[in-house]
Amino acid sequence: MKTVCRTDRGKIRSLNEDRVGVFTNKAGVLLAVVADGMGGHKAGDVASEMALTLIRQLWEPTEDTDTPEACEKWMRESIQKVNKEILDYANTHPDCYGMGTTLVCAVCHDRFVTVGNIGDSRCYLANADQFKQLTDDHSLVNELVKSGQIKKEEAENHPIKNILLRALGTEGEAKMDIHSIGVQEGDYLILCSDGLTNKVSDRELYEILLSDLSLEEKADRLIRQANEYGGEDNITLALVHYDPSEKVGE
Repeated sequence: MKTVCRTDRGKIRSLNEDRVGVFTNKAGVLLAVVADGMGGHKAGDVASEMALTLIRQLWEPTEDTDTPEACEKWMRESIQKVNKEILDYANTHPDCYGMGTTLVCAVCHDRFVTVGNIGDSRCYLANADQFKQLTDDHSLVNELVKSGQIKKEEAENHPIKNILLRALGTEGEAKMDIHSIGVQEGDYLILCSDGLTNKVSDRELYEILLSDLSLEEKADRLIRQANEYGGEDNITLALVHYDPSEKVGE
């Protein structure tokens, strides 16, 4: 299994409020994380940095992660702890009041992956047979699409596209979607912020992931593509390739 992380400020923003990391626990199991500090809110970078740091601290000491049930339980409990820490910090630091962050994370076991998300950062699964979004955007526009009020094509450039219905650190309870699916050799996972998915189409994501480029080159190509299409937002991704011939960090 091999992983690559990338984050880029983009071409317009003066600050990068995204954070990304891949961490290993005592059992050698990987956790990939992407957090996107809420745009338009104070201290979005503080919220995303706290989310990344806290979830790392909770993950690295763990050992009992052999089953989807164990991973889902850990994720559910840990996210609530992280949510409380961010909310408490925001409420006791006036300059950070109202801050929040999206979060998408994946426990990458060799037989399955447990995915959790809140907000509109996404996780996709790609292989030779399919390209599938594993997460559901918690946004007002996505709710309009699901209810049939607007078409998916209309959502891509909708004026209220950035309005989130859920985020980490903004309410007393984090309503996070968590589920597990099986994985197999050759699969790719991509976790990313909306700075990537708002600019690069699913078709282009899929084509780049299945190209003959190295994993590092694929990550760089995706960042470059989003910037070439405007780069109005921070762009962040974590790639995981399920290949037994590759070791983490190589």
